[in-house]
Amino acid sequence: MEAQTATLKKTPYRIKRYYAYIVATMVALIVPFITINGNHIFLLSFDKKQLHLMGVAFDMQELYLMPFLLMLLFLGIFAVTAIGGRAWCGWSCPQTIFRVVYRDLIESKLLGLRRIKNKQKEPNWKKAENASKRVIAILIWSLLAIIAAADFMWYFVPPEDFFAYIQNPAEHWFLIGFVLIIAAFLVYDVVWMKENFCVYICPYSRVQSVLYDDDTYQAIYSTKRGGNIYNDSKEKIIFKQKDLPNAEDECTACESCVTVCPTHIDIRKGLQLECINCLECVDACTTVMGKLGKESLVQWTSTRDIEKNEPTKIFRKSTIMYSVALIVIIGLLFVMGGEKEHMLLNVNKTTQLYKVKEGNVVTNNFLFLFQNTDSKTHTYDLEVVDNPDIKITRFRPFKLSPKKMAKKVVILQTDKILVNDATKDTPITVTIRAFAVDEPEKVTVFRKAVFIYPRADKLKK
Repeated sequence: MEAQTATLKKTPYRIKRYYAYIVATMVALIVPFITINGNHIFLLSFDKKQLHLMGVAFDMQELYLMPFLLMLLFLGIFAVTAIGGRAWCGWSCPQTIFRVVYRDLIESKLLGLRRIKNKQKEPNWKKAENASKRVIAILIWSLLAIIAAADFMWYFVPPEDFFAYIQNPAEHWFLIGFVLIIAAFLVYDVVWMKENFCVYICPYSRVQSVLYDDDTYQAIYSTKRGGNIYNDSKEKIIFKQKDLPNAEDECTACESCVTVCPTHIDIRKGLQLECINCLECVDACTTVMGKLGKESLVQWTSTRDIEKNEPTKIFRKSTIMYSVALIVIIGLLFVMGGEKEHMLLNVNKTTQLYKVKEGNVVTNNFLFLFQNTDSKTHTYDLEVVDNPDIKITRFRPFKLSPKKMAKKVVILQTDKILVNDATKDTPITVTIRAFAVDEPEKVTVFRKAVFIYPRADKLKK
């Protein structure tokens, strides 16, 4: 009796999912506004050509972190799938959250167009009252879709810039148009496409079957207790409880687990790619069987537990491998992130190979592109570190403000006879150190430059 009471008082997974949706929504809305030393937690700015990660800004030349972030994303999803099935789809995916907001909150709770526990039955849209309420529902969702589209853009255009841009719509029509296009897609997706997006468009459902094993947590119907509703050909053979061949089969054939499913499947048919692990069927069966004093026939558990009556193995070969891979990638992210350069420097040679002046002075012209990626102004200087015979001329230390760039023409010059070759010009690789005079230990980069020395007949005797 105590077990029965505990089962009946158990918080439905639907309510737990709502809490998860609130947390996910708050995180998505708040993260773009959080800054550390003027840098965002996460921002991929195409405008400024920067990646902000945990308060550190990386410029385009430093995007060596992106492959690690992508690997972390995909391996993380694979690991979650191997352990908890499509937990991402049912508990955190924006598509699922948007559908729940529109269907369960707007249509069901606010406007009373449908029942939360029956997601299969569509309202009669021909009724004038329902049609007018649907227009109201679409208008409400359209406003929320604009907010969602703006929130999406905040991860590419920081909020402080976004709100400044939209005050001058004529000058930033592309940004505003992009937000409206995203919002329009969200309206079409949520109102008309619905769960068909998950079933037919999202590639994740096709990947899940490869990642599942006997220890993957998922919504599973116990055929041992409830009986086989479908045959081996996946054809439905049981329609009413009286059709069950065995008296001990517990399924009531009420189909509460079917009517509540947002993707319109029957969990009693077994694993299906349409299942998003929302666990609505578990809640439905728990309610029905609880009234009979029995445990739910549909549970969030593993195949090993249901079919073999053995405890689920969380730590197994696949999960250990995923854990090791994730730890390695996170470690590499910290290491690579700690090697951020506070100054970027590109060295390019001009079209003129060299110039021979009076007294056999040979010069090579270079174009140096400096970029201050630090948070404060620095004074930059240059020096040749590995060839004392080659000097830097026509360059003076200069100041550069944070996030600014500067082009400088730098001349490398020598009056020494470096090579005596009458057959060809000779390239000489030199190492140039660029550094901040005020913080040379922190802000220092080394670059290679190729100094072309002319063949002997080009020199004046």
